[in-house]
Amino acid sequence: MTGIAIIGGSGLTQLRNLEIVRREVVRTPYGEPSAPMVYGRLSGREVVFLPRHGPGHTIPPHEVNYRANIWALKQTGAERVIAVNAVGGISSDYLESMVLVIPDQIIDYTWGRAHTFFGSEQKKVTHVDFSFPYCEALRGILIDAATRSKLPVRDRGCYGATQGPRFETAAEIQRMERDGADIVGMTGMPEAGLAREVDLCYACVALVVNPAAGKVEKPISLREIEANLESGMARVRQLLEQTIPLIS
Repeated sequence: MTGIAIIGGSGLTQLRNLEIVRREVVRTPYGEPSAPMVYGRLSGREVVFLPRHGPGHTIPPHEVNYRANIWALKQTGAERVIAVNAVGGISSDYLESMVLVIPDQIIDYTWGRAHTFFGSEQKKVTHVDFSFPYCEALRGILIDAATRSKLPVRDRGCYGATQGPRFETAAEIQRMERDGADIVGMTGMPEAGLAREVDLCYACVALVVNPAAGKVEKPISLREIEANLESGMARVRQLLEQTIPLIS
């Protein structure tokens, strides 16, 4: 049993400083998660790690089994979940690559994904409050750890979750900016909503790896995005290692 879980996104399929104790294949009523649960110790604390896109980064955003992932993490005894996401920057304060964002809001533009545990098989209609989608207590700890580590961080922001796997058009980004989105990614939903449905304290660490479509004159290349991912995830790992000891 462990109280802390980390969901790795693009660029974070493993935690280099995680002292692995064991791996466990977990089966759920919703199918198989993206990968076996990896149990270990990070910064002296027990954690469980799950790579969202699979160990070899082979599962695209729209085919991730979000329900199985969240259900499996809940079954491990996790109470707090830190989700890592690679994103594009939309608002002017979020365009710098390798900046960390701890968002406080989210807009869901995805479609067709299995997005709830409360489907027609339930005996009654269930509504869950989602006014503030991220756990404020965990957000505060992440922001504190980033500040202590002198990492470049934005302590709030609105995450626009799109369907993928293609990137967005410039017009779509313009619409999202009018809607109030500061960053854009493909995996923020339904993950955050599902975590709320099972009472998990869930927060996101978003790494900006590129300006969104139409925000710069020359579109960034995939090679540049991959380079930013590799460099930026070093900052994410540093943040995680500083955050874990602060969680009570």
